Amino acid sequence: MRLYRKLRKFISYPLDMKRMFFEAYFYLAWGRVFKLLPFSKVAPSLGERMKETPVTGYTEQDLLLLRKISRSIHVMSRLTLWESQCMVKAVAAMKMLERRGIPSTLYLGSGRDDKGQMAAHAWLRSGPYILTGKEGHERYAVVGIFGKDVQRAALSPMRR
Repeated sequence: MRLYRKLRKFISYPLDMKRMFFEAYFYLAWGRVFKLLPFSKVAPSLGERMKETPVTGYTEQDLLLLRKISRSIHVMSRLTLWESQCMVKAVAAMKMLERRGIPSTLYLGSGRDDKGQMAAHAWLRSGPYILTGKEGHERYAVVGIFGKDVQRAALSPMRR
């Protein structure tokens, strides 16, 4: 019965959102492989170190696209057969934004969890919107920033 409801809900989504779900699933898999590799080898692909991208200059249409990407990442991360936590989600969303020519900033944070143990967290921001990792990010001290300032392309229906 639960599977039937999920299938009906998926069918009700517009075609562009269904495509985005499949793209998110692919990039979540890519992000999981990415996380398995040594950080020193993959760090250059995250963008320019200690560079933040602009917060302003986004239209309502841009913000709507950011929300769609964020939603697709969060929905599909619950359906993966592997662990898809903050770093995997952030890398997947960054790749989806990069594909569309939208700049983003990946933040890496360090802090302590409720038990006093060291914990790490990653979140991704594009413009004024935090796409992934927003929950609890303020508890972490930023220890790394990677800005990916790609060429902004005109957002047309073909680029979405």
